Amino acid sequence: MKSVYTKAGNAGGSAQTRWLVTVLFFAGLLNFADRAIFSVLAQTIKADLKLSDLELGLLQGLLFALLYGLAGLPVGMLAERMRRTSLISAALVIWSMATAATGVATGFVQLAMARLVVGFGEAGFTPAAASLVADVAPPRRRSSMIALVQLGSPAGAFLGATIAGAIASVSSWRISFVAFAIPGFLVAAILHWLVAEPARGQQDPPASTSAEAPSLGNFLSTLRGSPTLCWVIAGGSLAGFGMTSISQFLAVFLARTYSLKVGEAAALFGTISGIALTIGLLAGSFGTDRLSARDPRWPAWGAAIGLTLAPPLYWLAFAGPSLPVATAILLVAGAMLLVFYGPTSGLIQNLLPTRMRATGIALYTLLYTLIGSGLGPVFVGGMSDLFAARAYPGNFQVDCPKGLPLPGAGASAVEACRAASAGGLQVAMSAALAVLFVAAICFMRAARGLKRELDQTPDQSSA
Repeated sequence: MKSVYTKAGNAGGSAQTRWLVTVLFFAGLLNFADRAIFSVLAQTIKADLKLSDLELGLLQGLLFALLYGLAGLPVGMLAERMRRTSLISAALVIWSMATAATGVATGFVQLAMARLVVGFGEAGFTPAAASLVADVAPPRRRSSMIALVQLGSPAGAFLGATIAGAIASVSSWRISFVAFAIPGFLVAAILHWLVAEPARGQQDPPASTSAEAPSLGNFLSTLRGSPTLCWVIAGGSLAGFGMTSISQFLAVFLARTYSLKVGEAAALFGTISGIALTIGLLAGSFGTDRLSARDPRWPAWGAAIGLTLAPPLYWLAFAGPSLPVATAILLVAGAMLLVFYGPTSGLIQNLLPTRMRATGIALYTLLYTLIGSGLGPVFVGGMSDLFAARAYPGNFQVDCPKGLPLPGAGASAVEACRAASAGGLQVAMSAALAVLFVAAICFMRAARGLKRELDQTPDQSSA
């Protein structure tokens, strides 16, 4: 479609802009729903295919993140050079097909191949989507406009978890993956044929908009010249380690600790994730956007505050005396954790020239994925197996192979395996959260030079 977006000065309220953001929201919903589905069905998949927690961590972490992260930077550079709506459309088709393939896998190797391709496809969404939003939103509204697209994450977490859990309760975990693959093809068609591609840099001064996409060398040179941007990317990437460690194992933790059925754990995980993600995204993005009118350092300050408060809240929730108390604290903890998410993307957009924004988001996605999604779940899964074995009064590997009780085991043996597995996972998740303090320090370091670097970025003259 021909671009019909309003030029510079548009506050992001035109019908064309709303349509673009709406479709990107649904693409983001499907992008996140796949991860939520695997998270809430992990315990069921584990039992069906006889997988260890480490194998679950690999499937949810490193194997998913490998192609997701490695493909991100080339795809980001590609987004600087081609029609971004078509790029996202193609990515949707790829990850939807791989999501369906997850549902027919019969073992670890087949699951691993499917998760690799899912990661490859999903790598095409975030850089191109952020670049599109930056072309229809002025600098001071980019965090909040990006947050509207990112609201697809809590929506995907809630719908993916609750619907997948319900389907698995009455049918099979396999049907859940196939069911969520189908809408991806519809959204892909809409993006390709019914969404206009906005002109690049239309919200920025003409002098700041390059006619050609820069080389990777030019981008890296710009990155080296911006310590603030480096601190922002480092902080967001480290925060991803803690966030992914929690999100990929929280449903498993709830099921083990409180003996919940798959549907119950899925619905509770979806509710907690949906509400916490929504509050955190909106508070972090709209709140810091508004406060940045007083001081442009607020996006970095807000991220640091949320990351500092999240770990002790999670530790308190893990030790909660009852499920209702733990749920209430988990809601607050999740909201605090997600405060960093929107401001990070907005800062990257505002600290880079027009034709480097997709590449900047791609680099952030690469590091976020490899450090967060790649290492976080693997760390938690491996440590969970280790601490569970230490907590068990006997030989954990013999009595509870892969963390599961032996067939025909008595009630006391089943309970002992469950308690050890739940305790091991709790310790592992608690340890992973410590990295959030380091992430908070990175954002505080970024705040030191933020005001000066924003003043030196040409695009900010249009704010």
